[in-house]
Amino acid sequence: MKIKWFGHSCFRLTAENGTKIVMDPYHNMLDYKLPEIDAHIVTTSHNHGDHNNVGAVKGDFVYIKDPGVFSQAGIDIKGIQTFHDKVSGRKRGKNIVYNFRIDGLNVCHCGDLGHLLSLEQINEIGKVDILLLPIGGRAVLDASSATEVMNQLNPAVVIPMHYRTKALGILGFIFGKVDTFITVSKKDAKDYKELDVNLSNIKDLPEIAVLQYN
Repeated sequence: MKIKWFGHSCFRLTAENGTKIVMDPYHNMLDYKLPEIDAHIVTTSHNHGDHNNVGAVKGDFVYIKDPGVFSQAGIDIKGIQTFHDKVSGRKRGKNIVYNFRIDGLNVCHCGDLGHLLSLEQINEIGKVDILLLPIGGRAVLDASSATEVMNQLNPAVVIPMHYRTKALGILGFIFGKVDTFITVSKKDAKDYKELDVNLSNIKDLPEIAVLQYN
Protein backbone atom coordinates (compact mmCIF):
# COMPACT_ATOMS: atom_id res chain seq x y z
CA MET A 1 0.00 0.00 0.00
CA LYS A 2 0.96 3.63 -0.36
CA ILE A 3 0.61 6.09 2.50
CA LYS A 4 0.43 9.82 1.76
CA TRP A 5 0.25 12.58 4.39
CA PHE A 6 -1.62 15.79 3.62
CA GLY A 7 -0.68 17.54 6.86
CA HIS A 8 -2.19 17.61 10.35
CA SER A 9 -4.00 14.24 10.78
CA CYS A 10 -5.09 13.69 7.16
CA PHE A 11 -3.75 10.66 5.30
CA ARG A 12 -4.65 8.67 2.22
CA LEU A 13 -4.03 4.93 2.12
CA THR A 14 -4.04 3.36 -1.34
CA ALA A 15 -4.36 -0.43 -1.33
CA GLU A 16 -2.75 -2.68 -3.90
CA ASN A 17 -6.18 -3.13 -5.53
CA GLY A 18 -6.57 0.65 -5.89
CA THR A 19 -9.00 1.20 -3.02
CA LYS A 20 -8.39 4.61 -1.42
CA ILE A 21 -9.05 5.53 2.20
CA VAL A 22 -8.92 9.17 3.35
CA MET A 23 -8.73 9.87 7.08
CA ASP A 24 -9.56 13.13 8.90
CA PRO A 25 -9.76 15.62 5.99
CA TYR A 26 -9.55 19.18 7.31
CA HIS A 27 -10.98 22.59 6.54
CA ASN A 28 -8.30 25.02 5.36
CA MET A 29 -7.86 26.61 8.78
CA LEU A 30 -4.27 25.84 9.84
CA ASP A 31 -2.40 27.05 6.73
CA TYR A 32 -2.43 23.51 5.35
CA LYS A 33 -4.20 23.25 1.98
CA LEU A 34 -5.94 20.07 0.91
CA PRO A 35 -5.43 19.26 -2.76
CA GLU A 36 -8.28 17.70 -4.71
CA ILE A 37 -8.48 14.14 -3.41
CA ASP A 38 -10.86 11.28 -4.04
CA ALA A 39 -11.63 8.18 -2.01
CA HIS A 40 -13.69 5.02 -1.74
CA ILE A 41 -13.76 5.19 2.08
CA VAL A 42 -13.56 8.27 4.35
CA THR A 43 -13.21 8.14 8.13
CA THR A 44 -13.28 10.94 10.69
CA SER A 45 -12.08 10.47 14.25
CA HIS A 46 -14.23 13.27 15.73
CA ASN A 47 -16.38 16.20 14.73
CA HIS A 48 -13.90 19.11 14.83
CA GLY A 49 -13.28 21.34 11.82
CA ASP A 50 -9.64 20.34 11.44
CA HIS A 51 -10.68 16.68 11.06
CA ASN A 52 -14.19 16.48 9.55
CA ASN A 53 -14.20 18.22 6.15
CA VAL A 54 -15.79 15.28 4.35
CA GLY A 55 -17.11 17.62 1.65
CA ALA A 56 -13.57 18.22 0.41
CA VAL A 57 -13.26 14.59 -0.72
CA LYS A 58 -14.45 13.61 -4.19
CA GLY A 59 -16.05 10.36 -5.29
CA ASP A 60 -18.87 8.02 -4.31
CA PHE A 61 -17.37 6.97 -0.98
CA VAL A 62 -18.53 5.22 2.18
CA TYR A 63 -18.32 7.51 5.20
CA ILE A 64 -17.47 6.01 8.60
CA LYS A 65 -17.59 8.19 11.71
CA ASP A 66 -18.65 5.84 14.51
CA PRO A 67 -17.11 3.08 16.63
CA GLY A 68 -17.76 -0.46 15.48
CA VAL A 69 -16.66 -3.09 12.99
CA PHE A 70 -16.96 -2.46 9.25
CA SER A 71 -15.93 -4.17 6.02
CA GLN A 72 -15.67 -2.40 2.69
CA ALA A 73 -13.89 -3.30 -0.57
CA GLY A 74 -12.04 -6.14 1.14
CA ILE A 75 -10.77 -3.88 3.93
CA ASP A 76 -11.71 -4.64 7.53
CA ILE A 77 -12.08 -1.57 9.76
CA LYS A 78 -12.48 -1.41 13.53
CA GLY A 79 -13.36 1.83 15.34
CA ILE A 80 -12.58 2.03 19.06
CA GLN A 81 -14.02 4.73 21.33
CA THR A 82 -11.39 6.87 23.08
CA PHE A 83 -11.17 10.50 24.20
CA HIS A 84 -9.69 13.82 23.07
CA ASP A 85 -8.37 14.57 26.56
CA LYS A 86 -7.26 12.95 29.81
CA VAL A 87 -10.61 13.41 31.57
CA SER A 88 -12.89 11.03 29.63
CA GLY A 89 -13.91 13.67 27.11
CA ARG A 90 -15.18 16.27 29.58
CA LYS A 91 -12.92 18.97 28.07
CA ARG A 92 -12.72 18.12 24.36
CA GLY A 93 -15.11 15.26 23.73
CA LYS A 94 -14.76 11.77 22.30
CA ASN A 95 -12.30 10.42 19.73
CA ILE A 96 -12.28 7.26 17.62
CA VAL A 97 -9.15 5.23 16.93
CA TYR A 98 -9.49 3.27 13.67
CA ASN A 99 -7.54 0.13 12.86
CA PHE A 100 -7.57 -0.86 9.17
CA ARG A 101 -6.67 -4.33 7.87
CA ILE A 102 -5.29 -3.64 4.40
CA ASP A 103 -2.97 -5.72 2.18
CA GLY A 104 -2.22 -8.01 5.13
CA LEU A 105 -1.11 -5.15 7.39
CA ASN A 106 -2.86 -3.36 10.25
CA VAL A 107 -2.75 0.44 10.02
CA CYS A 108 -3.96 2.28 13.12
CA HIS A 109 -4.99 5.97 12.93
CA CYS A 110 -5.25 7.48 16.42
CA GLY A 111 -7.13 10.66 15.51
CA ASP A 112 -6.84 13.24 18.28
CA LEU A 113 -6.06 10.76 21.04
CA GLY A 114 -5.43 12.66 24.26
CA HIS A 115 -4.63 9.95 26.82
CA LEU A 116 -2.82 6.71 27.44
CA LEU A 117 -4.76 3.61 26.48
CA SER A 118 -6.44 1.28 28.93
CA LEU A 119 -5.78 -2.45 28.73
CA GLU A 120 -9.30 -2.90 27.37
CA GLN A 121 -8.67 -0.35 24.60
CA ILE A 122 -5.33 -1.96 23.72
CA ASN A 123 -7.05 -5.32 23.37
CA GLU A 124 -9.86 -3.81 21.29
CA ILE A 125 -7.39 -2.14 18.91
CA GLY A 126 -5.46 -5.37 18.52
CA LYS A 127 -2.35 -5.89 16.44
CA VAL A 128 -0.82 -2.76 14.93
CA ASP A 129 1.86 -2.82 12.23
CA ILE A 130 1.80 0.88 11.27
CA LEU A 131 0.75 3.50 13.81
CA LEU A 132 -0.37 6.99 12.74
CA LEU A 133 0.24 8.85 15.99
CA PRO A 134 -0.37 12.46 17.17
CA ILE A 135 2.73 13.75 18.94
CA GLY A 136 2.47 17.56 19.07
CA GLY A 137 0.87 18.08 22.47
CA ARG A 138 -1.57 20.81 23.52
CA ALA A 139 -4.89 19.08 22.64
CA VAL A 140 -3.36 15.67 21.86
CA LEU A 141 -0.54 13.42 23.07
CA ASP A 142 2.81 15.14 23.55
CA ALA A 143 6.17 13.52 22.77
CA SER A 144 6.38 11.72 26.11
CA SER A 145 2.83 10.36 26.21
CA ALA A 146 2.96 9.50 22.49
CA THR A 147 6.04 7.41 23.21
CA GLU A 148 4.11 5.58 25.92
CA VAL A 149 1.21 4.86 23.55
CA MET A 150 3.70 3.66 20.93
CA ASN A 151 5.11 1.23 23.49
CA GLN A 152 1.60 0.12 24.46
CA LEU A 153 0.71 -0.83 20.87
CA ASN A 154 4.22 -1.93 19.79
CA PRO A 155 3.96 -1.24 16.03
CA ALA A 156 6.69 -2.00 13.52
CA VAL A 157 6.53 1.57 12.15
CA VAL A 158 5.25 4.85 13.60
CA ILE A 159 4.22 7.76 11.36
CA PRO A 160 3.96 10.98 13.43
CA MET A 161 1.15 13.48 12.82
CA HIS A 162 -0.42 16.58 14.39
CA TYR A 163 2.83 18.46 15.08
CA ARG A 164 4.61 21.68 14.12
CA THR A 165 5.70 22.06 10.49
CA LYS A 166 6.96 25.04 8.48
CA ALA A 167 3.67 25.09 6.57
CA LEU A 168 1.84 26.20 9.71
CA GLY A 169 3.80 29.43 10.07
CA ILE A 170 3.20 31.23 13.37
CA LEU A 171 0.31 28.88 14.22
CA GLY A 172 2.78 26.04 14.45
CA PHE A 173 4.18 27.27 17.74
CA ILE A 174 1.21 25.78 19.60
CA PHE A 175 2.48 22.29 18.70
CA GLY A 176 5.67 20.42 19.52
CA LYS A 177 8.25 19.39 16.92
CA VAL A 178 8.72 15.95 15.45
CA ASP A 179 12.41 16.05 16.46
CA THR A 180 11.34 16.12 20.11
CA PHE A 181 9.34 12.93 19.66
CA ILE A 182 12.24 11.23 17.88
CA THR A 183 14.59 12.18 20.71
CA VAL A 184 12.22 11.08 23.48
CA SER A 185 11.32 7.80 21.75
CA LYS A 186 14.99 6.92 21.10
CA LYS A 187 14.03 5.35 17.77
CA ASP A 188 15.62 5.55 14.33
CA ALA A 189 13.82 7.86 11.90
CA LYS A 190 13.86 8.57 8.17
CA ASP A 191 12.02 11.08 5.96
CA TYR A 192 9.78 10.02 3.09
CA LYS A 193 7.68 11.88 0.55
CA GLU A 194 5.30 8.92 0.43
CA LEU A 195 5.60 5.53 2.09
CA ASP A 196 5.28 2.42 -0.07
CA VAL A 197 4.95 -0.48 2.36
CA ASN A 198 4.04 -4.14 2.13
CA LEU A 199 4.48 -7.40 4.00
CA SER A 200 7.86 -7.96 2.38
CA ASN A 201 9.54 -4.60 3.06
CA ILE A 202 8.05 -3.47 6.38
CA LYS A 203 10.82 -5.18 8.33
CA ASP A 204 13.39 -3.05 6.47
CA LEU A 205 11.77 0.29 7.36
CA PRO A 206 12.93 2.51 10.24
CA GLU A 207 10.88 2.51 13.43
CA ILE A 208 9.76 6.09 12.72
CA ALA A 209 8.82 7.19 9.18
CA VAL A 210 8.44 10.97 8.92
CA LEU A 211 6.23 11.85 5.95
CA GLN A 212 6.74 15.20 4.26
CA TYR A 213 3.89 17.65 3.71
CA ASN A 214 3.85 19.23 0.26
